[in-house]
Amino acid sequence: MRVIVIRVVLCVVYMVAAGVCVAGDWPMFRGPHGNGITNEPGTATQWSATENVIWKTPLGRPGNGSPIVVGNKVFESLADDDEGKQRSLICLDAQTGQQLWSRTESYSEKMPTHQTNPYGGTTPACDGKTVVVWHASAGLFAYDLNGKLRWSRTDLGEFRHMWGYGASPIILGDRVILHSGPGKRVFVAAFEIATGKTLWNHDEPIEGNGETNPGGQYMGSWATPVPFLHEGRQVVVCSMAKRVCAWDVASGKVVWTCDGIAGPKGDLAYSSPLCEKDLCVANAGYNGPAFAFRMIGTGDLTSQYRLWRNEQNPQSIGTGLLRDGIAYRIGAGAAVLECIEGATGKLLWRDRGVGVNYWGSISFNGKLAYATDQKGTTLVFEPSRDGLKQVAANKLDEPCNTTPALANGRIYIRTDNNLWCIGSK
Repeated sequence: MRVIVIRVVLCVVYMVAAGVCVAGDWPMFRGPHGNGITNEPGTATQWSATENVIWKTPLGRPGNGSPIVVGNKVFESLADDDEGKQRSLICLDAQTGQQLWSRTESYSEKMPTHQTNPYGGTTPACDGKTVVVWHASAGLFAYDLNGKLRWSRTDLGEFRHMWGYGASPIILGDRVILHSGPGKRVFVAAFEIATGKTLWNHDEPIEGNGETNPGGQYMGSWATPVPFLHEGRQVVVCSMAKRVCAWDVASGKVVWTCDGIAGPKGDLAYSSPLCEKDLCVANAGYNGPAFAFRMIGTGDLTSQYRLWRNEQNPQSIGTGLLRDGIAYRIGAGAAVLECIEGATGKLLWRDRGVGVNYWGSISFNGKLAYATDQKGTTLVFEPSRDGLKQVAANKLDEPCNTTPALANGRIYIRTDNNLWCIGSK
């Protein structure tokens, strides 16, 4: 009975917290629900580097972390030096773009990363009272909205990978959920948001040295967990290096797993899984497998509930969109937008005339979808199984690897050079 009560309370707390943020805010990676979907109508559809720009603020250095928006504040992570030894969280005024404060944490060693993944590669998360940021080996940090440090966890270990780090924390009710990978040690854990205390920890089994598997192929996951209500139980779902897993948010116990991420080129996951009702669609990285399964019951779902698995796919870095059983996915290795039937994997259409490669994820306001390519052009389209229904292609002409935040009728886009606020003046 006590476990059931805890689960019910957690679900209620989660929904209440989401309700506070849903009122126009974009409080964590991929929005108020962590799935790229918000109910924020009236978002701009047409802009350029000079048209419908409310403000833009220089950031100094590139980074792949996306902005979040809570109330009148915008938060962004970045690095203050080229070696990543100074990692910061900044807070801007959402109305003017003026920097309100910056908090910098130090790490003594220059950690490896890929040139396409600068330091400052994670997205913060905020519940309206506390904002948290993951600086990988430098630690997990929590501040109040005025920038006062509430707690830090610098004892979580070293996270070393030749391609760097990128998974972002999310907040569910009274806890922060963090996927720590990639590296030699990979865990998913929950921390009490008030104190930073570890509530539970799951170490994911690693075969290999964290960078390559026993066969010498690349391995690792940079995926951010997705919150989901599974059969009345609040879980988080994440694509790991070899499988998709779900953890009970209250207890940390593994609810179910499904194999299929590992492919001929390695064990790699960049994008987050797509979940809707009992359907989950997952894409591996490095042109690896894509598959879908039914999220039913507990345990290993692979043999009984995996619906399909296609071995070769477009490079998947940004996370797509699952809407009414139809999955929309964007290509990072070739500029492509694909529409597939989630339950069967059937390709409904493919469009190659949609810009250059996409590293950011799709954001959706209930009517229109937004995806920004690596040249800073945002494709606006209406999801449809009947072909690409393009509304606009809006150019900022700056490199970009991030996801648009749709908040309070405005769009916030981080490019390599600037943070932009787009909307009607």
